[in-house]
Amino acid sequence: MKKDFNPENSIERLSGMQNKKTRPAVQQPHSSGSQKKLLHASSSQTIEEYAKIDMHRRDRTSIPEVIYCENKPLERIIAIAKLIYSKQKLVLGTRCPEEFFPKLKKTFPKGLFLQDARSFRIGDPLPPVKGRRIGIVSAGTTDITACEEAALILESLGVEVQRVFDVGVAGIHRLFANDTTLRDCDVLIVAAGMEGALPSVIAGLYPQPIIALPTSVGYGTALSGFTPLFAMLTSCAPGVTVVNIDNGVGAAAAAFKIISLVASTSAR
Repeated sequence: MKKDFNPENSIERLSGMQNKKTRPAVQQPHSSGSQKKLLHASSSQTIEEYAKIDMHRRDRTSIPEVIYCENKPLERIIAIAKLIYSKQKLVLGTRCPEEFFPKLKKTFPKGLFLQDARSFRIGDPLPPVKGRRIGIVSAGTTDITACEEAALILESLGVEVQRVFDVGVAGIHRLFANDTTLRDCDVLIVAAGMEGALPSVIAGLYPQPIIALPTSVGYGTALSGFTPLFAMLTSCAPGVTVVNIDNGVGAAAAAFKIISLVASTSAR
């Protein structure tokens, strides 16, 4: 028999976990009262019957809700964006069809709209995460769409992003020319299509956490990104973390959580 969601039970479980000897979370634990608020069903804002906006996602996970625009009508994207902006003053959207940009720009004239990345930001970025830098590396110029999606998320969250583009294995000397830049980063997101070799190369050369971002770039047996995905998953270089094909948001979220944990630990 299906039981109704009960935030009290969830709070008890969370409290039990906190009482155990576990590594502290990135953020200080919320009080019992604020935890109940975060978990309660009323923390979601409903738009008609098609959307329940998670207003406290960033409080729980450090990553705000991002509008996935693909397959959504323009009117719904605008309605969702208006609601989020009214509450949080920061809206992020990805996978936005190019034909939607003119209307979105008219509705939100102060927004940042990146058609090459199919992404947008409405509102100001969050305060800077001091002393932390994430590198975003692309094998080719056609991987940049996924890279810029990741960059928009990170820069909106206050992270400094260092871009190193078009340094794939077909001309590996281009990578070595950026050695100092790469070593100055705390985490490296590495995007590649085709044979997907670049993350393995970088993971064999650099000590930072490597987040591999396969892209759907390449001919025939690149299989719309599956070949680089499999190559990255079977990397001989240990410690490579792999996200889904073209998933710049996922790569950005993973990188942000890593540097947030480091920043939190350093502050203690």
